[in-house]
Amino acid sequence: MIDVAVLGATGAVGQRFIQLLENHPWFRVAEVAASERSAGRTYAEACRWILPTPMPANIANLTVLPLEASFRSPVVMSALPSEVAKTLEPELAKRGHLVSSNTSAHRMAEDVPLLLPELNADHVQLVDVQRRQRGWSSGALVTMSNCTTVPAAVALAPLLPFGVQQVQIVSMQAISGGGYPGVASFDIFDNVLPYIGGEEEKVEAEPRKILGALSGNQVVPLAAIFSASCNRVPVLDGHTVIVSVKFAQTPSLASVREAWQAFRPHEWAHNLPSLPDSVLLYNEGLDRPQPRLDRDNGRGMATTVGRLRACPVLDIKFVALSHNTVRGAAGGAILNAELLVARGYGQRLQVPTAQQAHA
Repeated sequence: MIDVAVLGATGAVGQRFIQLLENHPWFRVAEVAASERSAGRTYAEACRWILPTPMPANIANLTVLPLEASFRSPVVMSALPSEVAKTLEPELAKRGHLVSSNTSAHRMAEDVPLLLPELNADHVQLVDVQRRQRGWSSGALVTMSNCTTVPAAVALAPLLPFGVQQVQIVSMQAISGGGYPGVASFDIFDNVLPYIGGEEEKVEAEPRKILGALSGNQVVPLAAIFSASCNRVPVLDGHTVIVSVKFAQTPSLASVREAWQAFRPHEWAHNLPSLPDSVLLYNEGLDRPQPRLDRDNGRGMATTVGRLRACPVLDIKFVALSHNTVRGAAGGAILNAELLVARGYGQRLQVPTAQQAHA
């Protein structure tokens, strides 16, 4: 088994890391770290567990390490605040760790892969550029996208052959996306908040990098214009996006459905433990997808699309949904770490055999 350190382990996304890594076939949580107010206490003492499944017993008694600790684990999963991640994540990669980050601090750096492996697993090769440019011998830094970017990017990827030119996205984002305690109940009950700081800029920029093409030492962004309007709604989990698209060649609705149904993940993502059997599901129901009914599809790692119809302003419009703290956060970062290991970026790390995984 490969030891993992989880940074920001007591927060909402950190807890999701702990939950999803329990019984993982390749990884085991060996170290947890958090801010100095939690350091030195047991994880059970420091963490107010908010997930519906029990805190894993083997993690409860781990001592929470300070963020400046010298970690032994070769793989680091980061749920740090961006201001902390900005300096700490590259430092850990420089020390030789494989850092898989959920934070936004380095997503748009030219030599940092912004990965959704089912779409752009080949972008992981930017790690080679990263190592040459930064002088890192064995470490690496890869990032997960913004949670709202996921459903839009996954739904758009199969449609790229039609020539995506313009995309308008309106989000309805769950309150768990704001962390814990997140949005005050007095603000969110019986209400919609039509502003989430910094969110629209991320949703407009990140899909262009994810859906772009790796060329030499850089990613050439998708040549499309994105416009986003992001809203917080009183839903616990699951980000819903309403997407309108203009194409160079307008496809029929039947062609769009066929493209979605025929979509298969990038070949480098095959056999990664966290990849669901179907990464993209099309639901024909007139009132689907819905967060409560569809966010857990594919163990929370699938994107569900529906309500496909013609758009009188652009060409087509549809609704897409992903689980924001699973696929859009911790689960996505775990998948990225699996890709790093599977592609040999951990020089002495080997994927455990089935026998070793269950030992």
